Amino acid sequence: MRLLAIIYMGCARGISTVSLNDMPTPGMEARRPSVAGLFYPSEPEILRAELARMLSEVPIGADLPKALIAPHAGYIYSGPIAASAYAQIASAHAVISRVVLLGPAHRAPIRGLAAPSANSFLTPLGHIPVDREAVNTALAFPQVEILDSAFDGEHCLEVQLPFLQHVLDDFSIVPLLVGSASGDQVADVLRSLWGGPETLVVVSSDLSHYCDYDRARQLDSDTSRAIENLAPDQIDDDGACGRQPVKGLLKVAQEFHLLAKTIDLRNSGDTAGPRGEVVGYGAYLFTPAGGAA
Repeated sequence: MRLLAIIYMGCARGISTVSLNDMPTPGMEARRPSVAGLFYPSEPEILRAELARMLSEVPIGADLPKALIAPHAGYIYSGPIAASAYAQIASAHAVISRVVLLGPAHRAPIRGLAAPSANSFLTPLGHIPVDREAVNTALAFPQVEILDSAFDGEHCLEVQLPFLQHVLDDFSIVPLLVGSASGDQVADVLRSLWGGPETLVVVSSDLSHYCDYDRARQLDSDTSRAIENLAPDQIDDDGACGRQPVKGLLKVAQEFHLLAKTIDLRNSGDTAGPRGEVVGYGAYLFTPAGGAA
């Protein structure tokens, strides 16, 4: 039971995940899900109902956001916080047609950033096309390479996809895993993919890991303050597992004069776990100060 809780609460810590061998794949170039049935339901109707329930419990945003930060643990733990983020883009469902999706690599060492060779990603809700032109734009940077093995068993991007499928209309993704890249290297790639109102940036990151409840609350409050102040240098190493993609986003957010707001801040002790050892989760919204993405 404790082993499963560690998987669901945050990083998988090298534990093997499962895939849906019985799920039809639309061609050999689709990346199949790794954590359906573990981090979130694998049955489409159950998954849709779970997403609808979580999203119905949070207010729908009215602004057109440019970027989000959302957590990536099992839905039983971080799903309600992630829903708080994705509810912010529900009113822009027909505007957003591309999502640049970044998260930390948990399962493979990466020098810089990794992109997949797949033309689509598959979830129980169907397949999502990869914007290969945008991926090629990212690949022009020396810190970005095609590395399919980095995506094997990786959960941080996958758990965001059903939320996006539920709230958006037709869209493509630019999936990038971040390894040893610096915040500046991430920012360089983000600038090249920034686009206009049609492009949403999503950074997948949990916050503090495996602290006691009170210590986690303090650490997560400090990290949230740094995010709201667009201050990447104030995010400590133990403040967020996705700190490098977060730092990259904050650097570009400064340049484009975005406003950052904390939408939800809780931890696994608030949602479905004990409070002796928790993982922190935050949902953050970035909107243009001048009203134009």
